[in-house]
Amino acid sequence: MKGQVVTRAILLAVCIPFLLPFFWMLSTALKNLPQTVTFPPVWIPDPIVWDNFREAIQTIPFFIYFKNTAFYVAFSIVGTLISCPLVAYGLSMVRWPARDSLLLLILATMMIPFPVTMIPLFIIFGKLGWINTYAPLIIPTFFGTPFFIFLLRQFFMTIPPALPDAARIDGASELTIFARVILPLCKPVLGVVALFQFLASWNNFMGPLIYLMEESKYPLSLGLQDYRSTYFVEWNLFMAASTIVVVPTVIIFFLFQRRLIEGIHLTGVKE
Repeated sequence: MKGQVVTRAILLAVCIPFLLPFFWMLSTALKNLPQTVTFPPVWIPDPIVWDNFREAIQTIPFFIYFKNTAFYVAFSIVGTLISCPLVAYGLSMVRWPARDSLLLLILATMMIPFPVTMIPLFIIFGKLGWINTYAPLIIPTFFGTPFFIFLLRQFFMTIPPALPDAARIDGASELTIFARVILPLCKPVLGVVALFQFLASWNNFMGPLIYLMEESKYPLSLGLQDYRSTYFVEWNLFMAASTIVVVPTVIIFFLFQRRLIEGIHLTGVKE
């Protein structure tokens, strides 16, 4: 019992530095404007200004940004869940020459920094006429993401080969085996992939900044810039809007926390 108390106290102490920025964001969101620039900083707002949240939503076209974000995030998740399991299945459950070499090549692409490919991708998407559309943000997800492919492949390798082999003996095609035998076993890891893709798309700032030109197409990550001007920032409204943007990710994490931990644990099993 004493050991558990000590362990939890240590974990709580470690969590405090990570929770401090979130507490500061919420605290600033509830302050009036003078308190946001007071030194020394005011940690507990007095008075608490709940109206900041209403004003933050009304200051910019918040719900248009939210609709754009939901559209972009939903289709990017769909693209990821269609492409990555298929590729991972081919790299784990199907035997063919150079399979492992292709896996290494896919993993090697994770080492290429985005700034290296940023300009070539912009040129390619420009020639395709995709600039100022959501296509550069959505279509690539239908071609797979190396990290998710590796994550799914590691899970697929834990499935007994006898299952797909038995289905092949019964005359099932590879797509039938994938859809009816493998996928039903993969719900935990698919949930992890969907959650990671949601977080990546929801928080994506650089992609929309590069490819979207019209303000009416901005997602929330880019629309939050509207609270900032050249000479002045309304930090209380900025933090209130940021709090609203963060809330969905926190809710989804707590709702799927058990499945997330289960999926990560299962993908960690050795071949």
